[in-house]
Amino acid sequence: MRLADHVDFVIGVDTHKHSHTLGVINRTGAELGDVTLATDAFGYRRMLAFARQHTTGSDRRVWAIEGTGSFGAGLMTYLLQQGEWVVEIDRPARPARRNGAKNDTLDAYRAAREALARAHLTQPRRRGTREAIRVLVCTREGAVRARSRALCHLQSLIVSAPAQLRDQLRRDPVELQVERCAHLRVMANHSVEHRATVRALRATARRIQALTAEADDLEAELELLVHDTAPELLAEPGVGTITAAQILNAWSHAGRIRSEAAFAMLAGVAPIPASSGQVVRHRLNRGGDRQVNRALHTIVLSRMRFHPETRAYAARRAAEGRTPREIKRCLKRYVARRLFRLLEATHHPNEDLQRAA
Repeated sequence: MRLADHVDFVIGVDTHKHSHTLGVINRTGAELGDVTLATDAFGYRRMLAFARQHTTGSDRRVWAIEGTGSFGAGLMTYLLQQGEWVVEIDRPARPARRNGAKNDTLDAYRAAREALARAHLTQPRRRGTREAIRVLVCTREGAVRARSRALCHLQSLIVSAPAQLRDQLRRDPVELQVERCAHLRVMANHSVEHRATVRALRATARRIQALTAEADDLEAELELLVHDTAPELLAEPGVGTITAAQILNAWSHAGRIRSEAAFAMLAGVAPIPASSGQVVRHRLNRGGDRQVNRALHTIVLSRMRFHPETRAYAARRAAEGRTPREIKRCLKRYVARRLFRLLEATHHPNEDLQRAA
């Protein structure tokens, strides 16, 4: 849809940590006013009052906010509670100017004009349960990354440890190395190097154990939330707790994404034409949300190993001359279509609003 046919005013918002800048334009792009206010409850009320003052005589207005998932989250939540129409806008392009002009006010007006010019507008992602899933996924991902770094550090300590200590540990599996290092003791007859290495190994191993327990606890809580929100996802072959959580984060709620093709583009699995001469083919999409793309890739790998129908499809396409990469691309596109339609069919906007509340 063309936004100018449905609204009379657009309020662009350039968001920052401690302040937001608003720029109001009408549907022809004329600038009507701007202001910078603090990002607190009183500031949000003043922003809404400022917008109403400059859009007198019409309720047909829309807020185009940058960063609704970060600095703009508080304002977005407040405006939705007040019944305002809010859309999410990517950071507008900042064209180079001969005089180098760039400030928050210009960015706010650019956000408003960017929304006015777009054919498709993006709804902000919901808070509530979806936001709870997001923060748990992000925190677990941080714990997993820290555990991987700690494991690498433990291995390097073992490699460079004194000979007696190294010979005790280097042939053990990783899990046993962590367990044994966590229970190492310092003896009085050990050298200074030996005692320091033991302390380092023990501290690193216990950090690994703590991070493993943290990641497991977060995954257990995620499983409860995902099962309560979208049990139909977990029933799909190859879909686990983490992959389902990533897909829910991107999808958010029914009606936010206009079509399964748009969801495939968001996930980075929409095929990109790469034909030349008599060769007609498509290549992998390197754009989109890479976390969702990784989730779909994990689902496809699991299905190619354990799902009979997927295995048969992969064998048939391989016999036709398709490469393994092309087969995975086709499967990821199919899985994106399947999961999007499943979520749209089993969730309704009213149910999502009640769950978010």
